[in-house]
Amino acid sequence: MGGMSERYKVGDHVSWNSEAGRVRGTITKVHTSDFDYKGHTHRASDDDPQYEIKSDKTDHVAAHKGSALSKLQT
Repeated sequence: MGGMSERYKVGDHVSWNSEAGRVRGTITKVHTSDFDYKGHTHRASDDDPQYEIKSDKTDHVAAHKGSALSKLQT
């Protein structure tokens, strides 16, 4: 068992890098199976979930794997 990224849960406050720089948001959904998002199939599994995160500054929602996220101290 190596390389397990940290598990996040709904309500966690996280940050990630976007084209516009560092973005902060709150996780609104955790996907543990493949899902369709904005017309694209995103691969997700129990071992490698993807997270939907709503930006703090806008209503933008992004989907990222846990490896792209950093948990913020609340």
